[in-house]
Amino acid sequence: MNYDIWFNGSFVPYEDAQIHVLSHVVHYGSSVFEGIRCYETEKGSAIFRLPEHMERLENSAKIHRMQIPYDLDALNEAVIDTVERSGLPECYIRPVVFRGMGPMGVNPLENEVDTVVAVWEWGKYLGDEALEQGVDVEVASWNRMAPNTLPAMAKAGGNYLNASLVKMDAVKNGMTEGIMLSTNGYLAEGSGENLFIVKDGKLYTAPVGLSILPGITRDAIIQLARERGYSVEEKTIPREALYVADELFFTGTAAEITPIRSVDHYTVGSGTRGPITKELQDAFFDIVEGGNDPHDWLTFVDVPESEEEAVTA
Repeated sequence: MNYDIWFNGSFVPYEDAQIHVLSHVVHYGSSVFEGIRCYETEKGSAIFRLPEHMERLENSAKIHRMQIPYDLDALNEAVIDTVERSGLPECYIRPVVFRGMGPMGVNPLENEVDTVVAVWEWGKYLGDEALEQGVDVEVASWNRMAPNTLPAMAKAGGNYLNASLVKMDAVKNGMTEGIMLSTNGYLAEGSGENLFIVKDGKLYTAPVGLSILPGITRDAIIQLARERGYSVEEKTIPREALYVADELFFTGTAAEITPIRSVDHYTVGSGTRGPITKELQDAFFDIVEGGNDPHDWLTFVDVPESEEEAVTA
């Protein structure tokens, strides 16, 4: 089933949610977006950290001088309505704001701004077995973009041309993912995930100043780790730390918490999911699958049980 899409304030059928080939976004990558998950918890369907995601969407648009014609309350409501209308108890959610029709050329200030919310069914981003068995990765030949070239704090479509190069190379080389270095050679992040290192019982992750995306799941894992007594440091980390780490894992909305079992054919730790990674996975999934949420991170939604009820909701 193709689910209705929220397009500029109205629901339209999947096949009618189209843009013109001369839209600015097609030629210049002028979009900002979010990736959000709705989980079917034991207490009902719930969206993970919806307000934080939509606030980041708004901030991304502001950085790129895009005036979203809806306030945060309206955006949050659009996401909730789209999920409920879909009838999917669990789904991936994609709000996207982009430059549409207007004058052709690099200057986008006169182009209209379109806002869309779509949902679809999406399983484990890095594979069904990855959460337990881990993934094999490589250090990418492409660096993360330098500070003051593109604003990395914005989750912008154009930034992901960098990420796509990393991902394609990794797949072509028989790996699941690539890890980017900063322009000065320090660890940054994956193509679509933040990165954590575990060494001697402490966690380390790159600082936002190295042009990483300030991930919302990354922030959740930092909180969960500190609540369990672990030290978490945001610091510059050299590449070779990957090869002597006790544990490595990715975090992200799509990746959730995915362990890394090898990097550049170096085995990480014992080559299996480490105990700290598992502890943090268990804490995370107790929230998003168990519905046990002491942080107020879940927004519960009323997803109808039948398709007919969902479409007419």
